[in-house]
Amino acid sequence: MFVDYQEDLTKMSESVSEIFLDVKNTGKKELAVLIDPDTPDASLLPRIADTIEGAGVRIVLFGGSLLTQFELDEKIGFLKENTSAKIISYPSSAQQVSAKADAILFLSLISGRNPELLIGQQVIAAPLIKRLGLEAIPTGYMLVDGGRPTTASYMSGTFPIPYDKPEIAACTAMAGEMLGLRNIYMDAGSGAQNAISPAMISAVRQSVNTPIIVGGGIRTEEKAVEICEAGADIIVVGNAVEKNPLLIKGLVQAIQ
Repeated sequence: MFVDYQEDLTKMSESVSEIFLDVKNTGKKELAVLIDPDTPDASLLPRIADTIEGAGVRIVLFGGSLLTQFELDEKIGFLKENTSAKIISYPSSAQQVSAKADAILFLSLISGRNPELLIGQQVIAAPLIKRLGLEAIPTGYMLVDGGRPTTASYMSGTFPIPYDKPEIAACTAMAGEMLGLRNIYMDAGSGAQNAISPAMISAVRQSVNTPIIVGGGIRTEEKAVEICEAGADIIVVGNAVEKNPLLIKGLVQAIQ
């Protein structure tokens, strides 16, 4: 009993960066649930929180490409009170920095050429993040064509990496790692028609030593397993979970 208690304390004290590295170094796969600040509504959030906790999800990403409801702190606070997961801010701009989060993905959109998302918003957000004492996780963010335009590509004003160009993705990821970014996040975007191809994920896996996060278009357990086998360490599911929260448990079991 004492040993279990100590293990629980260790897990609680782990930084998010340590969790990411542990997943990469041990070969264990992890499911991260992405929640858009503007959805779900108040009636659905408790159901998702219960499912997250019941499935043993350790990572929740909270953020989106567009913010209209301005309920960041309230919703993050609810998730922290009702789950044991680490709540990580996943911002599209400095506007989405929250003191309630456990950490923040300090994203640089390395697949695009928009200076605002390469360094501009980061300069604005950095003093606030430091003052709040948030754990900042430097992450290279790569948008990949998922078969149709997404909010992320529209709001960022950038073109995604072509679906069938794994060599571009590999070189982009390599550059991000050489710049000192600690994670690579490959995203087909919310509501993507197609998930990122295993060939592209495999090319990036062979090119970098950082943890690889993959999201967008993952709707089934079979697709989640395929992406993990290609080299992803953490898979991210958003829209599919909001439509069917019970999918979370099946995905966790499948990838583990």
